[in-house]
Amino acid sequence: MDPEDEWKQIRSDRLPMASLGVSALRLALLFGSAAIAIALILVPMVDGPPRSVAGTGDLDMMSTGSIRQAERYTLRRSVLQPSNDAVCIIRADGTRSGDC
Repeated sequence: MDPEDEWKQIRSDRLPMASLGVSALRLALLFGSAAIAIALILVPMVDGPPRSVAGTGDLDMMSTGSIRQAERYTLRRSVLQPSNDAVCIIRADGTRSGDC
């Protein structure tokens, strides 16, 4: 066998460099995603027990609701009114009260 043919046969048995790069990339992505998943699970466990939300000053305990159709009104405030606290209340029937 010619030494050149033998060298070509040895070279063809090995993986090309491009596939090695792709394999390394796949391996890095696999371990990277596994590390992220473990971190997302372990960090809350290490952080401690869940904290109670009630009684903290960080939570706004305001609740909202709805009003009936007959009690609809509009509040208007204007920078042109003489007082900063002046409020004009316009009811559904068009009557106005307050500082209009």
